[in-house]
Amino acid sequence: MLRTPLFRTGALLALLAAAACGGEVQPIRIGVAGALSDPIGEPMRRAARLAVAEINAAGGVRGRRLELLERDDYADADSAVRIAAELYASDAVAVVGHLFSGPTLAAAPIYNSGNSPLVEISPSSSAPEVSAAGPYTFRLCPSDLAHGDALARWMSERLQLSQGAVFFLDDDYGRGIRHAFAEQFARRHGTLVGMEPYLGSSPDLGPALDRLAKLVRPQFLFVAGNRDEAEVILKGARARGITVPLAGGDGLEGLEQAGALAEGSYVSASYHPALNTRANRDFVAAYAKQYPDAPVPNQPAAATYDAIHLLARIIKDTGPKRDAIRDALAQVGRTSTAFEGVAGRIAFDSVGDVTDRPVFITVIRDGQALLAGIL
Repeated sequence: MLRTPLFRTGALLALLAAAACGGEVQPIRIGVAGALSDPIGEPMRRAARLAVAEINAAGGVRGRRLELLERDDYADADSAVRIAAELYASDAVAVVGHLFSGPTLAAAPIYNSGNSPLVEISPSSSAPEVSAAGPYTFRLCPSDLAHGDALARWMSERLQLSQGAVFFLDDDYGRGIRHAFAEQFARRHGTLVGMEPYLGSSPDLGPALDRLAKLVRPQFLFVAGNRDEAEVILKGARARGITVPLAGGDGLEGLEQAGALAEGSYVSASYHPALNTRANRDFVAAYAKQYPDAPVPNQPAAATYDAIHLLARIIKDTGPKRDAIRDALAQVGRTSTAFEGVAGRIAFDSVGDVTDRPVFITVIRDGQALLAGIL
């Protein structure tokens, strides 16, 4: 007569134990936020999925699978704020994002707020202001200051050019890289004969180009903006007989697709797929195998891949609590071992910026962005 209730009690305990175990094997979720439908951002999504697939195939983290919470902010600051609030309220333990500086800065106050702040690792936000976005905001690329310095050195020291004209998009990114380039070029005794702001992806810069063509011919044009605007400026310049090279920062990614129009242009980057390290060769090969019809991975892809693998290492060592992840990240390369990623060594300084990252200078030849130098 005593066996029945004991049996039932034992069965109930077994069910409770199974339920508890079931809770333990729930996936660990990481947010991926950015302009995922943009040609620059789509590789970010691919690389995140590749990294998670590799980690899960190797047994996951602490016996748990990783799972992505993908959110497209369409490169829009308002959308980034909404997504940040959504991810903050979710069970995500960290976020890789956002892609561009504006959305990253807009979302940062959300991620850094409240009783349970959430780590935000941007793969590619280069605005200097990101350094002050908060203790839970990190990034894996050099800032505009580094890009501006590298481009100024390239134009003045490598190409021996001393006179140029600058066109800049009047937003956080454009103003940041314009300021950095202009300051460093002046330090090298260079002269800028024009400094033209613009708005929109199809700016009307005809009058400014007319002045350059008629009054003074610069030795190069510098565009602190994005690829679309650079193409407009190139077309306008060539139509006026201005054939000097164009240069610009990583916002010009993809300019080589403009064909002959972009021939001889110089574009800085935080990563290049031709980087000859074992880690990068393996990544590029794995990416090509997984996505045979996709172009080679770009910087956001490489940095996102590194961020996911870095987070997996951190979570394995410290567990999935948000504050523990942040504290461990802050010590990477300081009191703990730096992370050797495909895009280079990852170590963070006191404000969450990656340290000692080189800037790659590419030159466009025959429709390809070829590696010209590393500064």
